[in-house]
Amino acid sequence: MTILQTSHRHALIERVTGETQVRVELDLDGLGCHVIQTGVPFLDHMLAQLSTHGLVDLSIQATGDTHIDDHHTNEDVGLALGQAFYQALGDRRGIERFGHFLAPLDEALVQVVLDFSGRPHLSYDLALPTQRVGTYDTQLVREFYQAVVNQGQFTLHVRQLAGLNSHHIIEASFKAFARALKLAITQDPRRQGAVPSTKGVL
Repeated sequence: MTILQTSHRHALIERVTGETQVRVELDLDGLGCHVIQTGVPFLDHMLAQLSTHGLVDLSIQATGDTHIDDHHTNEDVGLALGQAFYQALGDRRGIERFGHFLAPLDEALVQVVLDFSGRPHLSYDLALPTQRVGTYDTQLVREFYQAVVNQGQFTLHVRQLAGLNSHHIIEASFKAFARALKLAITQDPRRQGAVPSTKGVL
């Protein structure tokens, strides 16, 4: 995939450690185009939801020590993606800043509320009934969101209102995150480029 359009809200992050190599390219003003290969198939599927429903162009290539488990790759992709959000948003002038969405997936219903506040905070309330979805350890969902929040420096609340199937619950959370993100990063022309804070800085 080639990112079809590159706006000023674009980021390229490369993260290399003794455990992983991650490259993330992000365009906040994209069309939902994506090519994602992390070596963790379920994570690829969730990141595709983020791109498609958030209308952000996303290219992620990662290799890691998945012969041990998926933890390091999952976390480092989250860290690199959070850095990409932080870089692409810049000083956050003109954005809506807040986003909220409720996403259903069959019996599952998940609410996501976020604030590009400059303050990292995660409140996570998913009750996943199984330890795995395929080969993916469901404990890693929280680790992914925490990594994105820490590097993206924003507030994120993920709240489950209903759900019995782990796949449905997790996917509903990513779809809700995507749509809340789409709203929060939208630029309001009435702000005339001002920072959406009484402090004048985020």
